[in-house]
Amino acid sequence: MSETEGVQKTPVDPALAGKGGVEAAKKISKKQVINGIAHISVSYNNTIIAIADTKGEILSWSSAGALGFKGTKKSTPYAANLVAKSVVEKARKYNLVNLKIIVKGVGPGRESAVRGLAGSGLNITGLMDKTPTAHNGVKSPKPRRV
Repeated sequence: MSETEGVQKTPVDPALAGKGGVEAAKKISKKQVINGIAHISVSYNNTIIAIADTKGEILSWSSAGALGFKGTKKSTPYAANLVAKSVVEKARKYNLVNLKIIVKGVGPGRESAVRGLAGSGLNITGLMDKTPTAHNGVKSPKPRRV
């Protein structure tokens, strides 16, 4: 049995031989997304914004912590506005036109994040609040027997 038996070599196109071989053969496709959904998660500690397409695949995301804000500065309205602008700039390469906004959570950056997305030049088709609310709370403890 020789050393080359059992080993299959993939054929490489001679035109691509000088350009990195098989890696250059992979086609890079740019996605064109017209409608997107912006998920804004706002808490007392941070603001996270992610833009997805209608199938739910994330196109771009950013947070106040990722932009370099630390500690209590992450939860400020100024940081939320910068996060919104950063996410829109990342999503520009997909030719995004329409945007639906879904806000979740309570915090100081709620209003500012929405204004940052609205002021970016995209068409806002909808604004929805999906903040979780407790309907009845947890069961109260039994009375203490002494």
